[in-house]
Amino acid sequence: MNKALGMLGLAKRAGKVLTGEFLCDKAIKSGQSHLIIIASDISENSKKAVCDACNYYGVEYIEFGTAEELGRFTGSDRRVVVSVNDEKFKDAILSKIERIDD
Repeated sequence: MNKALGMLGLAKRAGKVLTGEFLCDKAIKSGQSHLIIIASDISENSKKAVCDACNYYGVEYIEFGTAEELGRFTGSDRRVVVSVNDEKFKDAILSKIERIDD
């Protein structure tokens, strides 16, 4: 899990990540987002809103980590939604997560 979160932190330092529900919603609707990461402890209403937007605009999303972990690795407080705005970082993060599941 730390390798995937570390890759997320690297993407943040490269300027390829947005955090927070409002900014992520804008990134989804503008076509800027390649991957949405949703914290496992997000409220059901917020999760539904994010998932519905992702489904409508064709953006891939996953549930991974807690709000505390996502915030720590993106240099923020708690963050329940993170948008990865780069295809290569998206692929790298997903490959790290798939290795965790194996």
